[in-house]
Amino acid sequence: MAQIPSSARRTTHRFQQVDTAETGQGGDGRRDTGPGTRRADIRRAIRRAIRVGFRPGPWKRGLVLAALALLLGLVMLLHARIPNRVGNLGSLAETILPWFGLFIPVLLAGALWRRSASAVVALLLPVLAWLNLFGGLLGDKSNPGSDLTVASHNVGAGNPDPAGTAHALTASGADVLALEEITPQAKLLYEKELANAYPYHTVQGTVGLWSKLPLSDTQPVDIEMDYGPLADTKPVDVKLAYTRALRTTVATDQGPLAVYVAHLGSARVNPRAGFWTASRDRGAHALGKAIAAERNERVVLLGDLNGTMDDRAFADITSQLRSAQEAAGKGFGFSWPAKFPVVRIDQILVRGVQPKSSWSLPATGSDHLPVAAGISW
Repeated sequence: MAQIPSSARRTTHRFQQVDTAETGQGGDGRRDTGPGTRRADIRRAIRRAIRVGFRPGPWKRGLVLAALALLLGLVMLLHARIPNRVGNLGSLAETILPWFGLFIPVLLAGALWRRSASAVVALLLPVLAWLNLFGGLLGDKSNPGSDLTVASHNVGAGNPDPAGTAHALTASGADVLALEEITPQAKLLYEKELANAYPYHTVQGTVGLWSKLPLSDTQPVDIEMDYGPLADTKPVDVKLAYTRALRTTVATDQGPLAVYVAHLGSARVNPRAGFWTASRDRGAHALGKAIAAERNERVVLLGDLNGTMDDRAFADITSQLRSAQEAAGKGFGFSWPAKFPVVRIDQILVRGVQPKSSWSLPATGSDHLPVAAGISW
């Protein structure tokens, strides 16, 4: 047999060493189980374990999203605890409270994108809080039939078509119709256009009531729009210009019904004062006192209150009256602004009568939607 040269044997041995180092196998294909290979395997296993250990699991991912979800739920649950000391922050939050629900799908999308189990579970709190507050408004609670239909509309001082507004309100079939923000120029026009359908009416300052049924005991209600040390010194005709609320008695087949019409002061949001509601809140308190002194057990309040009934500023009113929309409406019944309503600031509140239905009427030339309700005894 021929002898292999020594140089060839050395070359073959080097190739075997390289093969063993790179594949962990000897030249004959068997796994090298030497000490070096075992140490390499151990190092690889340790590195793999470290990578897995430091990789966040589904409960560790999205912790910021989970915290935001919990915060959102707490804001909705504890909105009454948000202080009003700085910029009326509490009242502002309560005014837009239903819209906090829009953050829920946003946070859910983020949780799914991050595959965060903790964020998904945390979202249960705001979901339950929102449903507890507003879930009852999602269904239709209206019932057919009513003894009396009442309606209210802020007709708008800048309404370009008051005649058309009057015709639309007449077509609504309301038995009792309250108007707010009546200008001196439009007053005569509304009186003329509504006369045939509503033989009885009263106008006090910038608010009025038109009725198919007789009215009596009509008087203005002081909601402290003209406020300050000089207010009491002004003559009656001057004070009348500031009148934005009235009280009257409507004679129904079921007995007398006390009806209040009110247009409370405006609410404004600005960088310096925050949510400014001073005149509105003062008026709400004064109106609450007037209703508390009302002897008639049957009361209806119609008007533009410039606020939602979730706002704590209306506690003096909501503690005595309930919302027809919440009791017998469908949905939130948003009324302002008319082109894209986002809040319900036009209200129909009752005591001593049963709301049967509540709805919004089609838009007119005003920036508010008219609202209506059917009530029974």
